[in-house]
Amino acid sequence: MEHTNVTGKRFLAVTILNVIITVAEFVGGIISGSLGLLSDAVHNLEDSLSIMISYIANVIGRRHNDAQKTFGYKRAEILAAFVNSSILIMITFLMIFEAIRRFQQTQHINGGLMMIVALIGLIANFISMAALWSGSKDNLNIKATFLHMLSDTLSSVGVFVASIFVTLFQWYWVDPLITILIALWLLKEAFVVLKETVNILMEASPDIDLNAVRKAVLTVPDVVNIHHIHDWMIDENYIIFDAHINVNKNCNMSELESIYAQIEKILKEQFNVSHVTLQAECTRGLKEPLIY
Repeated sequence: MEHTNVTGKRFLAVTILNVIITVAEFVGGIISGSLGLLSDAVHNLEDSLSIMISYIANVIGRRHNDAQKTFGYKRAEILAAFVNSSILIMITFLMIFEAIRRFQQTQHINGGLMMIVALIGLIANFISMAALWSGSKDNLNIKATFLHMLSDTLSSVGVFVASIFVTLFQWYWVDPLITILIALWLLKEAFVVLKETVNILMEASPDIDLNAVRKAVLTVPDVVNIHHIHDWMIDENYIIFDAHINVNKNCNMSELESIYAQIEKILKEQFNVSHVTLQAECTRGLKEPLIY
């Protein structure tokens, strides 16, 4: 599968936008007294680091295989996604704790200033999010960074909505309430990415029905059994599969090559497997299960 290219210029533009937003929200949050703006500023500060990590990992991940990394450097982006999603989870907990504290200690907020800064942040965050949208569809690294941008956009929306209630009705409690709601949603989304990256790093099996694999492989002539299966992912798109197959005793080398080719075609077309390694046997392992 071809990955959508997110250029260095796009990463740089998003980083610069985030730095500008961060400074504006820190100043605006301190002057207005808005927790929403301050939490958004902290989040944007971390996002700038997140984007740089994502970009560096993206560059490393494009390197070709070599003697030290025979499977290539694709896992660099998985590591970056793991780091960025972990940081996002920690930030959401901090947002929740601070919001709870603000519930207990109501603070006056300048709703007008809060609204202006939130609107500026919303526009800039939306542009950043749009810049990473295309690459987030098939790349966990960019998806984790995109989630940061999406969270900032939603947070800016929340702060803007809260500023309306603060300005019109002096409902200061709306500010921490919206902060908590956004944080809980972010926690859920970040956990999904974190779980997927951990599964890949732990070489967990992809979402493939091995019994369906067995049935498909056994349709190949002269194949009587498949066992000792291992399947894992290098990244979210690259699946590796190896297994032992039992064949009829009268198969010669040229026939084995034909069998290998047929099985490889089945695995790639029906199960999206990227790399296949097979070992042919006659009676050895004939009664062994799929997972050894």
